[in-house]
Amino acid sequence: MFDFLNPLLGRYPEHVKANVEIYTWQTCPFCIRAKMLLWWKGVNYTEYKIDGDDSARSTMAERANGRRTVPQIFINNQHIGGCDDLYALNSKAQLDPLLAQPAV
Repeated sequence: MFDFLNPLLGRYPEHVKANVEIYTWQTCPFCIRAKMLLWWKGVNYTEYKIDGDDSARSTMAERANGRRTVPQIFINNQHIGGCDDLYALNSKAQLDPLLAQPAV
């Protein structure tokens, strides 16, 4: 609806080609913060809300090399890590190139 504002805000969702997945808990502040950065980048991500679901948490931990904290973020099936890892990639200008890679 307000897509005309994207360039003014520095958002370029048309550059995002990657498949992004994020495991979250609904009230987790780190999850909310990570989702806000992804939203700001114009990313359409798949969110797995695992509140209280031990089976889903085990699946996440298996994919995330044993990490059981949320959020856990994957870009093109590559484990990125949590919220701090996502922001670190962004601050090093390494996030946008990852998001621009098409899913295989």
